[in-house]
Amino acid sequence: MSPNLSLLHEGKKFMWDGSPYATREEACQAEEAYRKNDFEVCVTEDEGKFLVYTRKVIKEVVVTVH
Repeated sequence: MSPNLSLLHEGKKFMWDGSPYATREEACQAEEAYRKNDFEVCVTEDEGKFLVYTRKVIKEVVVTVH
């Protein structure tokens, strides 16, 4: 298995979290944790493993000048 590092879903780019999950339940637990941290999540299946892809939109950039 060599999953794509990124995925386009509904016109949005998601990045693979790097972990192949053995069961859908494990992937759903990871999905829930990402969602609690304000990530958008997409779960896919590849060769019997479940892959979690995430994205987070930056809403504010703070620039500090020293």
